[in-house]
Amino acid sequence: MADDIQQLVRAAETAVNAGRWSEAETIWAEVRRRDPKNARATFSLGVHAMQRRDFAEACAFLEEARAANPQDLFTLLTLSKARREKGDDAGEGEALEGALAVDPYYLPALLGKAQRLERLGAEASAAMFYRNAMKIAPPETHWPEVFRPQLQHAKAYAEKHARGMGASLDAALKPMLSSLPPDTAGRWREAASIMSGLSTPYRQDANQLYVPRLPAIPFYDRSMFPWAADLEAKTDVIRDELKAALAKEGKEFKPYIDVRAGQPVDQWADLNRSTKWSHYSLWRNGQPDEAHLSQCPETRKALEAVDMAEIGGLCPNAMFSALAPHTEIPPHTGETNARLVAHLPLVVPEKCTYRVGFEHRTWTEGELLIFDDTIEHTARNDSDELRIVLIFDVWNPLLAKEERDVVRALAAAAWDYNKVR
Repeated sequence: MADDIQQLVRAAETAVNAGRWSEAETIWAEVRRRDPKNARATFSLGVHAMQRRDFAEACAFLEEARAANPQDLFTLLTLSKARREKGDDAGEGEALEGALAVDPYYLPALLGKAQRLERLGAEASAAMFYRNAMKIAPPETHWPEVFRPQLQHAKAYAEKHARGMGASLDAALKPMLSSLPPDTAGRWREAASIMSGLSTPYRQDANQLYVPRLPAIPFYDRSMFPWAADLEAKTDVIRDELKAALAKEGKEFKPYIDVRAGQPVDQWADLNRSTKWSHYSLWRNGQPDEAHLSQCPETRKALEAVDMAEIGGLCPNAMFSALAPHTEIPPHTGETNARLVAHLPLVVPEKCTYRVGFEHRTWTEGELLIFDDTIEHTARNDSDELRIVLIFDVWNPLLAKEERDVVRALAAAAWDYNKVR
């Protein structure tokens, strides 16, 4: 008897795979006649009834299949669809909730619940469940094709709701923010963006040494750095040395990204070993580049007067950084929040922008931008010309002088431990 049923099941599967739906349904009916408790046959007959658009019969079969296997997620999902087509809105919701009770992270059920809420006009709740579905979905490049249209809709719906809510929150805050200092106002604009779902919190992510309890401040005010005005006053002479180096030693502007073969390239694929983002090194990982510094004596003096961070094997770094026209540096984070990174813009055409966390800035030649590079940051040159800035490391001014020694000791101990292993 069991062997006969197995032969019938295989025959039904063969018929389905060949597209012979009527034949398959007939065979499944025979399986169920011989084995009334065969859940697979009952479920399959429910699917066939759905194909015939007999949704009342489909629900009857699928409810029977559910009774036989109450925690089968695919049965619950299929039942929710049959009930929806039958016009049983409450029943659809009950089946979806049943699936989510079994597995709260079941993506098809999350999408189904969001779609139901959208149909009911519950925009905020629908957007929330669409966002939840997007959180557990794989990266877009790995979306299963069967779910791609639903995930595209989920993404668009959640983004539309976030934009609407963001605009509403901005309007509510606008009268108050106009009287606040720019940095404080920026904080609350970001809070509104996070609350609406337009952005997520940008937190520090240090690749090497993370100092806890230092605030995640995207851009630091230049007034916190006593040397800033003197350095800015030397912009012209530094720019002249840059241009001389570029004319005389252009070949020394090397690709900034140089990932060795066999290592993951990640977001750097377009820039790896490319002069679209190049640099002329002055200090690298704490070591001066004497050949290059000899070509830029005034720049060297200017940087030596700065409170550059000195962390063995890591800092200081200083360079002329050149970004080619129509080039974007993808989002990334730096090595340690014990130091900050400073940009002195030297050659900045229009349409060059910079983002650190939520904050967007434009470079102004001769005006320092000093930021925490352990917060995600990115740069763009949308002009037709080369953009060049002087980049260098400085100590985070919120670290006590005594803590600098602790930073150096930690870095040295880590270096010593790892180099012998």
